[in-house]
Amino acid sequence: MKKRIIIIWFLINCCFMNKNAQNSDYLQMVSYAIKAPSGHNAQPWLFELHNDKIIILPNFAKTLPAVDPNNRELFISLGCAAENLCLAASALQYSTTVNVDSIGSISVHLQKSDDVTPDTLFDQIENRQTNKSVYNGKKISDETLSKIVQQMQTDKNNIYSWAKNTAEFEQLTDFVLQGNLLQMNDKAFKEELLSWIRFNKKHSENTKDGISYAVMGAPDLPKSITKTIVKFALNPKSQNKTDLKKINSSSHLLLLTSRENDIVSWIATGRILQRLLLTLTQNDIATAYLNQPCELEELNTKMQTQLPIDRQKPQILLRIGYAKPMPYSKRKAIPEVIKK
Repeated sequence: MKKRIIIIWFLINCCFMNKNAQNSDYLQMVSYAIKAPSGHNAQPWLFELHNDKIIILPNFAKTLPAVDPNNRELFISLGCAAENLCLAASALQYSTTVNVDSIGSISVHLQKSDDVTPDTLFDQIENRQTNKSVYNGKKISDETLSKIVQQMQTDKNNIYSWAKNTAEFEQLTDFVLQGNLLQMNDKAFKEELLSWIRFNKKHSENTKDGISYAVMGAPDLPKSITKTIVKFALNPKSQNKTDLKKINSSSHLLLLTSRENDIVSWIATGRILQRLLLTLTQNDIATAYLNQPCELEELNTKMQTQLPIDRQKPQILLRIGYAKPMPYSKRKAIPEVIKK
């Protein structure tokens, strides 16, 4: 952990020689915050650095109007980034106090203190990834998963887990397949998705964002070839076949819910989600999103009323299991996410 911090500190200072030591600490925190997940890896965040705080702001130039028209997933991503920032702050011995306003501005107040103990989840920030591969089918033990899920429950958010072959697992699988039918027949959705896919290594390196060919498990081919293949596969039948294979290779499905459904609760959901993802990573458990039924209001309402979740609002659906690591998504350079 200390070695990684020293390396990042050196790299940042090469770019920001005129910044003071405190600012270098803040930039290190940002470098970990941006490793948070986001829809289509759009990285919809900006950071303002102040004397005693870092403010995380939504970057509305990075919205996904087709798949996320209310910016719900955008604000969940900001919550994930805020949690990463707080974990990095603990590793640098800063205490944190987080305030969220109704328009989605997240103020992380920072105070240097020798009494701060690094959070053990900090070490997992660089290891966490969205693993879109087919898993190996091995079941996660009830004891392991129960312990993880229980420690994540709050009065405002809950996590529900269902093992493969349970009625709820099958019901959620059907919701995912229904979601594919709707989304893959939506021209705007497909156009938006295609605009965020990075079709080969050069394309991915040039943008440092989006869904890279490598993350999808595709070879590094000429952009025109990969794009043609991807466009051909963007139909309900192909997507359902692919997702069904991946779901059936998984151990459990996890549904993260909230009691409220507004910007503040979305950000809180993101913070819980990030701790969940990092804790699963800590236990060598792979994760991937199946958010289709959460994204479509028609299916979201059905989940809310038909699943045993106390009519809470479904926010994030994950499949989890065991798998070999996949390539990591790219991230923008730190100067590109600092608000001037």
